[in-house]
Amino acid sequence: MFIKDYISKDFPCFSLTDSIESARDTLEDFGYSHIFIKKSHHFYGAIAKEFLDEAEGTLKNLEHQIERFAILEDNNIMDSIRLFYTFNSNIIPVINKSEKYLGYIGCEDVFQDLSRYPLFSETGAMLTVETPVKKYSMTEIANIVESNNSKFYGAFISFMSDEVIHVTIKISNENLGSIDETFDRYDYRIVEKYYSDEKTDLFKDRFGFFQKFIEI
Repeated sequence: MFIKDYISKDFPCFSLTDSIESARDTLEDFGYSHIFIKKSHHFYGAIAKEFLDEAEGTLKNLEHQIERFAILEDNNIMDSIRLFYTFNSNIIPVINKSEKYLGYIGCEDVFQDLSRYPLFSETGAMLTVETPVKKYSMTEIANIVESNNSKFYGAFISFMSDEVIHVTIKISNENLGSIDETFDRYDYRIVEKYYSDEKTDLFKDRFGFFQKFIEI
């Protein structure tokens, strides 16, 4: 799941001397949210599409709108998710340690890769349980699920404060009533749950988890 395994190279990196019109035309062709800028053979930053729509001249005129974000080629694909969310972008530039532009990764590529994993692909139940920070144990949460003969597909922390942690889990549909009772017996509070075994809900299920990851 390293970034270098997902790099696409078909999207150009512009120079400040290039025209805004050519950059705008490229964005229309690709449907991306940002263009990328290089300066002195190094990656310089990105400019959002909204700033290109009304401007004319060269990209130098928009230098004050440049945002600095990129991801290193040897990072993990999960490291890109916060960047997509923070910069409201559907494309992230990839650079090496010398800050040379290598290409990009797209949001759709990340989503497609993550959707292969049971956390997203398996139909099942979604639960969010609350536990005090001092009591938190992912091992115990998984054991509660598996001790009730249900499958534990994965989990992530969806909220954390100084006092409590919310853990969102994906499990199979077996023995859900018993799992609820066991969590209650071990002093976990179920704050959210969604049970479904309908195949038509699969895509919505995946997308919901992906959105929660982005918002962390």
